[in-house]
Amino acid sequence: MVPFTLRRLLLAGLLALSISGVHAQEPSRPAGSVEERLSALQDKIIRLERQVGLASRHSPADGIEARLAQLEARIADLSERWEASLAAAPVAAQTAQAEVAAPPPAASAPAAPQAAQISASPAPQLPQSEQMSTPPYAGYMEMHLNNAQAEPTLLDFHRFVLLFGHSFSPRMKFWSELEIEHGFIEGGEASGEVAVEQAFVDFFLKPQLNFRTGILLAPVGILNERHEPPSFFGVERPFVDTVIIPSTWFDAGFGIHGDLGRGFSYKLYAMAPPDAAGFSAGEGIRGGRQHGLFSVFNSPGVTGRVEYRGVPRLTLGSSFFSANTGFNFPSLDPRLSLFELDARYRRGRAEFRGQFAQYWLSQTGDLNRTLELQTGINPNVAKSSLGYYLEAGYHLLPFTQTADVVPFFRYEKFNTQHRMAGGFTALPQFDRSAYTLGLTYRPHPDIAIKTDYQFLRNRSTVVPISNRFNMGVGWWF
Repeated sequence: MVPFTLRRLLLAGLLALSISGVHAQEPSRPAGSVEERLSALQDKIIRLERQVGLASRHSPADGIEARLAQLEARIADLSERWEASLAAAPVAAQTAQAEVAAPPPAASAPAAPQAAQISASPAPQLPQSEQMSTPPYAGYMEMHLNNAQAEPTLLDFHRFVLLFGHSFSPRMKFWSELEIEHGFIEGGEASGEVAVEQAFVDFFLKPQLNFRTGILLAPVGILNERHEPPSFFGVERPFVDTVIIPSTWFDAGFGIHGDLGRGFSYKLYAMAPPDAAGFSAGEGIRGGRQHGLFSVFNSPGVTGRVEYRGVPRLTLGSSFFSANTGFNFPSLDPRLSLFELDARYRRGRAEFRGQFAQYWLSQTGDLNRTLELQTGINPNVAKSSLGYYLEAGYHLLPFTQTADVVPFFRYEKFNTQHRMAGGFTALPQFDRSAYTLGLTYRPHPDIAIKTDYQFLRNRSTVVPISNRFNMGVGWWF
């Protein structure tokens, strides 16, 4: 019973220290020490989570207020685990007393196996300097079942993602994300793929200004940086976040980010630009992503995002991406300019989000003619594409319960042929809309079981588009 009591006291002390560290106000310290205190507190919580067997699923947040909110949520998880251990204390005490009262084993009884003896001994404690460098880990996975009318039903283990990090010091952190898509990889075949979607080092200077470099996610839209399955409604990601904003959009780059105070945070990166040779009529700029594979960086793109969280339960965001994309053409350099607005709001059990995105591309007439000469096919790339969606969900169960049931509805409009260069005609099959009606059941906050039905429409009278039924399960840790 003594080890159990000591562990409980240690946990209580660390929780109290963590909570006081999050909420303490020390205006006499310099601004830079706030970052150091937050980083040290995050390391303590990671070690504590591992000690109690509670794996962290959290990617690093940006901005002081966002990081505080994340740490408070993790402390709440630890408090829940601690309370559960307290409830189990009488049982543990009874077990310990029973073991003490039991008679010693007979002399002829065989000794316990060596492995059992080793596992029963206390785990060695690392020095604090080594504990600080223990790498955090997380991950998420999802499996989908898709059935479009008059097409085969497909079951796909869509994503298997592992995230690894390392703390060099309170001011230097590493984070990475390794993704396997579609479950099976075969060289030279149209099967799955392996991608390093994130691999960057953060240098924390002060709350308002920090430096980041490596493989970065473009900070564009709601989902590109926050695409874990339990974080959004629906089995598949919204179409606007697929064909207008080509998530997952990542590439090599570097930049700055920080918290400006009063609810404002920002990111500003220089990243490798997309390649106009991969643009198309149906998927827009999606095929032009370089993915950090010997990315051409002669004329880096510039991307950025500003978020506002100064009002409780409300998040407003705006982002952009601007780049020259014609580095594979000797006398052609189309300019890409993308702009995006989004909002998320929660009131009571109701939850709402919306997003609008549009991009403009110059020299598309010359681009289409050049690509047609090279490939024999006119890609019919538009000079402007746009999309937007509105979404509403309602949490049926009280927030005091672990489980959650959320019916939702989303309307999307997305057109990759919004405006065309002179001499080119918009293809109506790519002027599309989607009505998604679905349900998400969360037996645990980290697991989402989803189902939805999508009513899909386009403006073509010749090329139909089929409705689709989807089921899926996703989880993170």
